[in-house]
Amino acid sequence: MPRRWRGLWPAARGRRPTGDGDLLRRFPDLDPEFVPLYETCRHATMTSVERLYALFKAVEYIIRAEIPGDFVECGVWRGGSVMMMALALKAFGGVGRRIHCFDTFEGMPPPDERDVRHDTGEAASDILAASERSEGSVFWAMAPLAEVERNLGRTGYPAELVTYCKGKVEETLPLSAPASVALLRLDTDWYQSTKHELECLYPRLSVGGVLIIDDYGFFRGARQATDEYFRETGAPMLLNRIDNTGRIGIKAAPA
Repeated sequence: MPRRWRGLWPAARGRRPTGDGDLLRRFPDLDPEFVPLYETCRHATMTSVERLYALFKAVEYIIRAEIPGDFVECGVWRGGSVMMMALALKAFGGVGRRIHCFDTFEGMPPPDERDVRHDTGEAASDILAASERSEGSVFWAMAPLAEVERNLGRTGYPAELVTYCKGKVEETLPLSAPASVALLRLDTDWYQSTKHELECLYPRLSVGGVLIIDDYGFFRGARQATDEYFRETGAPMLLNRIDNTGRIGIKAAPA
């Protein structure tokens, strides 16, 4: 990776090799039960340890609180975060929940002028143009559906409970949306897709359900779309910081 791109993509931090002991030395506050799950899925994600741990704890909360609904991720890449959902569901006795995976499975669609790196103002279109469009590029996030299916198969979660919806979310939602959602994780980076996902899926999120916005702190478009949605709808939402890019919140009951 060229030096100028090091540390650019928000999830590259979570991918360096580590063993169980090393991870707990770096993050001694982690639940020990999380570590083997992380080791199983870290090869298939660009997500940081902090965001994977937040996802792990979100699944635990949903199962303990008996929040109804399916699990949804928009922007799957190689499936690492969905793997964490599946592994955590197994760990907390939640097998039976349906998991929905929305992705092009062909890489990132074009961004627009609102999609810029939050801290530098660099256009996402320039970032993509500087990287070859290939499966080896962390910027284009290309991963075929067959690879995601193989990765999810490694979790042992029932394959019949995992649904894959291929295409741009602007074209597949709301037609393919589940009726009820307990956990909604949005990781498509750009303004247009994030806004569309919220409009189609947030109304289906159960009261007490968890919303995760992966790129809120990294791309201005994702942040703008999220802020606009909650301002326009008037829905109350406290988004808590996971790390410099990820945010997490719980859907409140209507006033």
